[in-house]
Amino acid sequence: MRTFFVDQMAMYAAYHTDARNRLTHFFGVPAIAFSLLIPLAWLGFAEVGPYTVSAATLFAAAVMIYWVLGEPVVGGLTAIFYLPFLVLADWIAGFGAGIGGTLFVILFVGGWIIQLVGHAFEGRKPALVDNFLQIFAAPTFLTAELVFALGWRQELKEQVAALTPDYLPAGAPVTESLAG
Repeated sequence: MRTFFVDQMAMYAAYHTDARNRLTHFFGVPAIAFSLLIPLAWLGFAEVGPYTVSAATLFAAAVMIYWVLGEPVVGGLTAIFYLPFLVLADWIAGFGAGIGGTLFVILFVGGWIIQLVGHAFEGRKPALVDNFLQIFAAPTFLTAELVFALGWRQELKEQVAALTPDYLPAGAPVTESLAG
């Protein structure tokens, strides 16, 4: 799984070499990830004490397990960062489809607009167009950026940097990000 994780991070890095693009993703990715949990929270399956296990719970658990299996430190931190989104989505879902649906649309559409502006700076389509799994790599990529900026997990950064050129268009320079 670790080799798969490093490969996915390298691909993501190659599609996000422009600093402005990466910055837009720090807003767009969380907005989209959070927005998706809202309608999923409406689909409750079981009560566990005061908590309703919903499709959002199951989806978040599956994605978080995927992240942690891919890279325990980065994946674990990503899961910790996104766990409050699940709690907030459950709370918002309680207000019904009017408020929840409005927030979903605003966050989902707004998040994509922000990211597409970033990709206009990049001059390259989003990575998920070529590999849909990149949609699940996005949150861990952002966490990895922060982890690397703090000087942690440098061996992982080097592994990702070594593979990133494999995903760049011919003649494209490698710039500072996960790849740098």
